[in-house]
Amino acid sequence: MSRIAISAVAATLMMSSAANAAEPIALRDMGSFHVGGRLVEISGKPVREVTFTPGGVPAKVDPNGTYQVEQMYVQYFLPANERGAYPLLMWHGGGLTGVTYETTPDGREGWLNYFLRKGWAVYNSDAVERGRSGWAQYPDIFKGEPVFLTTANPFERFRIGDGAGSYDPDPAKRKLMPGSQFPNEGYENFVKQNVPRWTTTDDAIIVAYIAEIDRIGPSIILFHSQAGSFGFKVAQARPDKVKALIAIEPAGVGDPGKVDALKNIPTLIIYGDYIEKDSRWPKIRANGIAFADAVKAAGGSVDVVDLPQAGIKGNSHMVMMDKNNAEVAGLIQRWLEGKGLTK
Repeated sequence: MSRIAISAVAATLMMSSAANAAEPIALRDMGSFHVGGRLVEISGKPVREVTFTPGGVPAKVDPNGTYQVEQMYVQYFLPANERGAYPLLMWHGGGLTGVTYETTPDGREGWLNYFLRKGWAVYNSDAVERGRSGWAQYPDIFKGEPVFLTTANPFERFRIGDGAGSYDPDPAKRKLMPGSQFPNEGYENFVKQNVPRWTTTDDAIIVAYIAEIDRIGPSIILFHSQAGSFGFKVAQARPDKVKALIAIEPAGVGDPGKVDALKNIPTLIIYGDYIEKDSRWPKIRANGIAFADAVKAAGGSVDVVDLPQAGIKGNSHMVMMDKNNAEVAGLIQRWLEGKGLTK
């Protein structure tokens, strides 16, 4: 991988937020790249004139031709004092981007910073059709239409608010789950992170994630929600290159017919709070537990942690953004250390 050197030795990047004036993070390198993608031909479309700038001269745009599509954006941060045995790849959930793991909506340090401080080389991505990875034409390339969420939807669906009707534009009038750790005062900032998503691009996303693994080499994958099926399926496709899996409330699982491929990959699955109060999550969790049991029956190692049972309470679906996110990250760090995955 070609990288631009920041300095001859190591550069110091100030990544402290106003809410957390921590020590500077020392990096030996940082950068970004795109992986995956394919070329697609489009034909039969009419040529049209487009004025790109108000008052400008119209230009003829011929939409027929070859397009680069389904690539994925990856940003990496390499610590000066690397203590993780393998790079840590962070994969976000549905309708979100790599911002998931960056600064929290209320301005605290996110998991990207946390694990950098622990000495992990972190690779944070925007999945295919999200953020800096870019869109493609639909329905010509992406089938179907993108899904957009209202402001209230994540509040009610991600176990932040206490069910339907719990959201209110006035933060003081919102009905939070009792003891909720989600930063209510930062909810508007969280909604600003939401991006459209397709429900028909899973195969392309998996291809791009496999390309990321192939480029980076042996890695640990930390993945959330929609990326549940991506994390497990990519590990099944590249069992020799995936050294551990950390599933944060996976909404999907891998191929049940290929659980043998996961038997040598230590796996941690984490679930937050209020699951029994939700209409969907008891079933989603049951599917995850059934898959974990199948992996264990095949000789694999899977540790399932329900945070309330571990004494960590009040977590929403967005565990990495909750006010106790550092406590949960500490649990993950100790698990990695226990598996011998640190230097």
